[in-house]
This record gives sequence, structure tokens and C-alpha cells, in this order.
Amino acid sequence: MGASSTATSRVPVWDNARFVAITFVVVGHGIQRFTYDSDAGLVAYLFIYAFHMPLFAIISGYFSKSGPPTARQMRRVITDILVPYVIFESIWTLLHYVVEGRVSVNPTTPSWTLWFLLALGIFRLILPYLALLRWPLLWAVIASIGVGYFSNVDSTFSLSRAIGILPFFVLGWKLREWHLVERWRVAEAPAVLVRMGALAVLAIWAAVLWAFIDVWRATDLRFWFFYDDSYDGLGEDQWWAGAVRLSLLALAVLLSACVFVLVPRRQLFFTPLGQATMYVYLLHSFVLYPIRESGIIGDEITGWPWLLVMTVISIGISFALASPWVRWAARPLVEPRPRWLLHREIDTTTGPMRLGPSRTDPTGSRRG
Repeated sequence: MGASSTATSRVPVWDNARFVAITFVVVGHGIQRFTYDSDAGLVAYLFIYAFHMPLFAIISGYFSKSGPPTARQMRRVITDILVPYVIFESIWTLLHYVVEGRVSVNPTTPSWTLWFLLALGIFRLILPYLALLRWPLLWAVIASIGVGYFSNVDSTFSLSRAIGILPFFVLGWKLREWHLVERWRVAEAPAVLVRMGALAVLAIWAAVLWAFIDVWRATDLRFWFFYDDSYDGLGEDQWWAGAVRLSLLALAVLLSACVFVLVPRRQLFFTPLGQATMYVYLLHSFVLYPIRESGIIGDEITGWPWLLVMTVISIGISFALASPWVRWAARPLVEPRPRWLLHREIDTTTGPMRLGPSRTDPTGSRRG
């Protein structure tokens, strides 16, 4: 999955982890309607949202480079992030007009899931500068906590969210720099006791959510997991609000580690699908949008059986969107190659630059 990997030397655990992470993303979005009237739905939602995007950001950071970007890498920011963002933001604008009769052309405010695409672009731009500093992870944490005190830093170009989850991306990058896999043999199957400990932590988190569900609903805990609003916007303008975010950062790292421990290490039937996470991420919202907005999930559909059904449907959506035929059909949208847009130049390190199919997606995953 890394930039130095090849199709024959891929470590299955990373593709498995990527597909597990993106499936949690789809499930979290799929069950969102159940959070209003169902305690079980809110528990499941909070359980997932505590770690699903942090886990995705950690994995993305693990396979990112911190050196000065080459001309080829800068072109990839344009072709793999900016152009797809413009394409999908335009589609969303048209969709809102057709379905809702609403005309809102504002490319500075990402539609639904597109915020993470811009966040990845921001991460790529600032990582080389963070890498020049001592204690980059500490500075990322300080930035994440500090940005919550500024109400004027909002969702414009995903800036508030990008800064909010920046520590997870930097943590992933540092884990690779620390050679964690080589030192602790993380890619190999962990001991049974370690897996049992991970399951216990996840079970305790679920139990805490269920035991205090009225508190979490009253305090709107789910909005804290978005890393989007300022503390004042979340209704907590006290000086110690940053400590809450720090606690949530630590919780997300712990839960992400537990999930990673439980990810299978061997090649499985869904392992190749881990190379298509960007397809799933960008396309799944178009599948869920009509389900969420059509009223199919109404007030009367609130029980846990319906929650389970929607969870299974969401998992199926993740599998379907990662399939080869969907990737073939959607490649012009997800992996556009705008040769007309880019000036042909020479990269002094690699020679003439050819704009062929990208071997890496915006998260740094090596495509097979």
C-alpha cells in the first residue's frame, strides 16, 4: 500500500485496514438517520465516529512523504485532489438543484464527504513544513486543540476539520518514521491476549456509550467527533474545552489501535478492495443520498433490527463500490487525467513527466 510497495510485495494488513476503515465510514453515514430517535442507533453512531476518520487519517499519514515535493507530486495534487474535488462538487451542486430546487454554487464549502479530500490536500502541503520542526506531533496536537478556540476558523475549504484531525495524519507519518512495523512486528498477527485486550477496550467503550446515552444525547457528543465547529459553536466556551478535545484525540488513537489489532493479517477475499477506498469514499454518498432524503428511513423505522439491516446494506455498498466494474466506470471521475490543463515540463529527478494512470490514490495507497 505504501509508495514503495509493489503489487507482489504488498502487506495484506494495510489493504485490509483501509477497507475496514472505509466500510466504517459508509456504515456511519448510512445509520445517521437512526441517531434521532433510537438509542441503539446513537450508540452505534458514536462508537464508529469516535475513531473511523482518525483511523483513515492515520493510515493515510503512514504512507505519506515529508520531503520537499517534486514537480510530479505537485501535479498529483492537482489531478488527484483538486480536479476530482471540482468534478464532485459540481455534481453535488447539480444534484441539489435537480432534487431540491436549491441553487448554491459555493466551491469553498465542501459538500458532505468532500471535506476529507481537501483535508488530504492540506496535509500534503503542510507536512514538509511540519517535518522541519522539532516535535511535529506535539505542534499538530496544539494546533488541533487551539483551533477550537477560534470561531472564525470554519469549514471553508475544510480548514477547521483539517486542522482538527491533523494529529492523526502526523501520527501515522511518525509511526512509519519510527519504524514501528519493523520494531514491533505490527504487521504480524498479534498474540491472543492482545486481541482480547483490544476487544475488551472496544466493549468498554460501547458499554460507556450505552450507560450514559442520555448524557451524550443532551451534550450533542456526536458533533465533537466532527472536529468542525469551534468550542463556542459546540456550546462549550469554557477555557477547559480544549481538554475535552485532547481527551477525544487520545480516545480516537486508543480505539484506532484496537481496531488495527483486530484487522486480519492474511490475504482475504476483500483484501484487493482496499486499493479502491477513494472510489468508495467519493461515490458512497451518492448511493446513500436518496436513501437518506427520500423518507425510506422514517420515524417508524427506529428499532435495532432496522439498524442492523441498514448496517448490512452499507457494508454491501462498500463492497459494490470497490468492485472492478464500478472502478472502471467511475475512473474518469475519480482519476481524471486533464492533459489539456497541465503544462508539459521536465522533472529533473525523473525525466519527462507522463500523465498516465496514477499508481497511488490521494491517501498514498499504491494501486495494484
